[in-house]
Amino acid sequence: MILNVRHVTRYLFDEPVRGIVQSQKLWPASCASQRVLSWAVTSEGCMRGAGFTDSAGDRVELASWRGPVSEIEIEVTGQVETIDLFGVLRDHREKVPPSAYLRATRSVAPDKGLRALSDEALGGMDSASDLDRAHALCRAVSAAIAYRPGETEAHTTAAEALAGGAGVCQDHAHALIAVAHVAGIPARYVTGYLQSDGAGASHEASHAWAELHVPTLGWVGFDPANACCPDERYIRLGSGGDAQEAAPIRGMVQGAVPVEQLVVEVVVTAGQQQQQ
Repeated sequence: MILNVRHVTRYLFDEPVRGIVQSQKLWPASCASQRVLSWAVTSEGCMRGAGFTDSAGDRVELASWRGPVSEIEIEVTGQVETIDLFGVLRDHREKVPPSAYLRATRSVAPDKGLRALSDEALGGMDSASDLDRAHALCRAVSAAIAYRPGETEAHTTAAEALAGGAGVCQDHAHALIAVAHVAGIPARYVTGYLQSDGAGASHEASHAWAELHVPTLGWVGFDPANACCPDERYIRLGSGGDAQEAAPIRGMVQGAVPVEQLVVEVVVTAGQQQQQ
């Protein structure tokens, strides 16, 4: 499948700031399930700094704007060819050992409820395959946390989302990482894009899911928000221990902290390969 992406992030400040510095993780890597045909990240007035591929195989670039700045807009456009590998991540170059993703952060730290959910999901599965156990954890999270926008916030933890019984894809991914850690399974947070609906409607954010490490297969993606493994509708962007670490954009403003308004629009549609 050919997917066309347009992702616009706009920051509006109530008062001009002296400058802005960001670390951007906005470039998908080519791997067995996706091949980048074209990709561009643009922003008026942006000065590009150092760029590198981190140990997790994700492209990172530094960007800055000199003030006074009242508004910035970052536009990502590109085209990616995808195939369905049933969520298995293949031919993705990285140096981090899977064991590094057993580390708990505040967002994915398991509490009593998450431990109970993990144990219940894997009850009677001692002889099951590692892949079947991972699927069982994904199903348990999907059933325990209803997809309901507006119920949680950016800093809501996996434990809080489970206690509330509702959340968005970020909460599902955090909860799946947490219950996987309880079971001794390395797991990490993944950001990316999911094809828009048939009408081409935009999303208010990029998508998120989790990858669990299965010894016989390597990293395998699971999307509890949609009760499936990533397929040809998905584009993988980057990863980290939680949403904060995997965020496509992280940054800071220079000067007094202003009131900030964030507007995000993401449209991912199927299309034909563009002529080069």
